[in-house]
Amino acid sequence: MNGNSVSHAVRPGSVAPLKNVASCLALVDTLVHRAPHLPNIGVFSGFSGYGKSMAAQYCWNRTGALFVEVFDFWTRKKFCQALLAELGVAQPRGTIGDMMDEIIARLGDDPARPVIIDEADKLVDKGMIELVRDINKAAQVPVLLVGEELLPQKLEQHERVHNRVLEWVLAQPCDLADARALADFLYPRLGISDELLDLIREQTGGKARKIATTLNAAASFALTAGVGELTIANYRGRVFTGETPKRFSARRAA
Repeated sequence: MNGNSVSHAVRPGSVAPLKNVASCLALVDTLVHRAPHLPNIGVFSGFSGYGKSMAAQYCWNRTGALFVEVFDFWTRKKFCQALLAELGVAQPRGTIGDMMDEIIARLGDDPARPVIIDEADKLVDKGMIELVRDINKAAQVPVLLVGEELLPQKLEQHERVHNRVLEWVLAQPCDLADARALADFLYPRLGISDELLDLIREQTGGKARKIATTLNAAASFALTAGVGELTIANYRGRVFTGETPKRFSARRAA
């Protein structure tokens, strides 16, 4: 690392993150500070809606990492161009080999800077994951792969990548404390009982995205109805479960 490099140690945030955010931060910290003889790829995976992308973006902001999100239409060339754009190259040019050389050289200038790749399972599906292994091996930078719940199994088919994974972390559904943290952060003026909040958490499957969407509906309902505190008894708004839209039901799952 050169003398002008920025520290990429994980710094504590001023707002307590959700447990998945904390787990993702801890994983990045482990990769950055791993012993030299250990691999430095981490995998953060889980079901859609658990807040993986939010956690990855939080880590990006807190650590100064390089961040890319992979899209379905990407090719090898587009992946390389996206990395170079994040590295400050305005108009990436050249062959894939030329761009890979430049990526490795630029990342090598600051090998403690993490690289976070969201939707990484798409790289596996497209047969592009070996590009990540080459970058990791040549530049020695910590790499965090973020993807859906089947990402670990998909990586088993790519032994050379799988062998370079230091730690696997599974995103978890929100518990009541997470749901409360979301409510307090997104809608600090919304009064909502723990019982109602826990039932919303249960009916949304603990998915942070659906909890947040439901909290938005709850805030609108409270404003329209003029309710000071929402409870199971008085809430008649929407709960976004992923099923056909329906009004709130106080029934718990069996």
